[in-house]
Amino acid sequence: MSRSLISRSPDLTRLQDEGYEVEVRAGYLLVHSVPYVNERGETALGTLVSDLTLAGDVTATPGSHIAHFVGDHPCDLSGKEIPQIKHQSVRTELASDLVTFHSFSNKPAEGYRDYHHKMSRYIEIISAPPSSRDSSVTAKTFAPVPARDDDSVFQYEDTASSRANIRNLSAKLAKRVAIVGLGGTGSYVLDQLAKTPATEIHLFDGDTFLQHNAFRAPGAPSIEELLQKVSKVEYFKGIYSKMHKRIHAHHLYLHEKNLELLSGFDVVFICVDKGGVRQMLVEALLGAGVPFIDTGLGVELIAERAELVSVCRVTTMTPLKNDHIHRLPLSDRDDDDLYKQNIQIADLNALNALLAVLKWKKMCGFYADEEGEHHTTYSTSMNLLTSDEIRT
Repeated sequence: MSRSLISRSPDLTRLQDEGYEVEVRAGYLLVHSVPYVNERGETALGTLVSDLTLAGDVTATPGSHIAHFVGDHPCDLSGKEIPQIKHQSVRTELASDLVTFHSFSNKPAEGYRDYHHKMSRYIEIISAPPSSRDSSVTAKTFAPVPARDDDSVFQYEDTASSRANIRNLSAKLAKRVAIVGLGGTGSYVLDQLAKTPATEIHLFDGDTFLQHNAFRAPGAPSIEELLQKVSKVEYFKGIYSKMHKRIHAHHLYLHEKNLELLSGFDVVFICVDKGGVRQMLVEALLGAGVPFIDTGLGVELIAERAELVSVCRVTTMTPLKNDHIHRLPLSDRDDDDLYKQNIQIADLNALNALLAVLKWKKMCGFYADEEGEHHTTYSTSMNLLTSDEIRT
């Protein structure tokens, strides 16, 4: 249970002080031992569940008037479902250890002021029938609720997933991942991964975060921060560790003698711009049986038109599917290469990163994947998104 959230939120504290069995789990507010009458006219106990809207580590005004219920649908004394709260009855897996069977809808004209108002109102309606025949029946049990170990990777509750009822789906992203290269594309990959329940996020880069990096990375560093000349990995860890607890910074360049550092990951994002380095990484990862997603940008200035032509590329390889290695630029660039000017722009870096993260989420089963593609390109000049249907 998130004891700190309850102690810092007056509405949750009030519920607890009044004797309700309050618990915060997986981004939801639970009140246990709520008495109700089932369809057989028997008094039973259920659990009322609400998503949570938070402002930091305290509750805010509820964002939804809907509530969920673990138990049978509450009825009146005759065994008929209470119409004032009827919404829908469907099994909903809010989290791996939280399954509800009904949802309720009862919204006062002015809305709910806070979670005490919301939960106590629903409990009043649900518990009215059994309480009317036995005044000792109440949800205010003053029973202790055991504390739960908080092993979340986040510094605060992931209420975005709970509000959308995809907490259990998001759990598919609990993977150990690495990003090699924290330049423009790699930093945007981190921006997205930090918002997922990845169990560990490892950053590999030996460069320093300098002024030109600021113009193609997420966020907006101050000039004072740039003057500190910190490593890229420490700079980005400092930002995203405010949200995700398990970001590990490795300020080093990968080479033949330390490539074992990439062993054991569920996936590695390769975000480098040197073909020779890419080839070294690809050979090592294929040899270790580690899946990887390689990103690349090709941007060329057409001088006579004063316009840019660009292509974003994402190539995925797994132990089961890696015979498309010819798709990768594995040699260092020559004078005729599209990449020769090394032009990188924040929107292209961000797009390249998003395409890579979307592919990773499909690999995890978070998004449906009808194509099974392992190679994708997007051309800005032609507004053309292509993918090879390369199934394993």
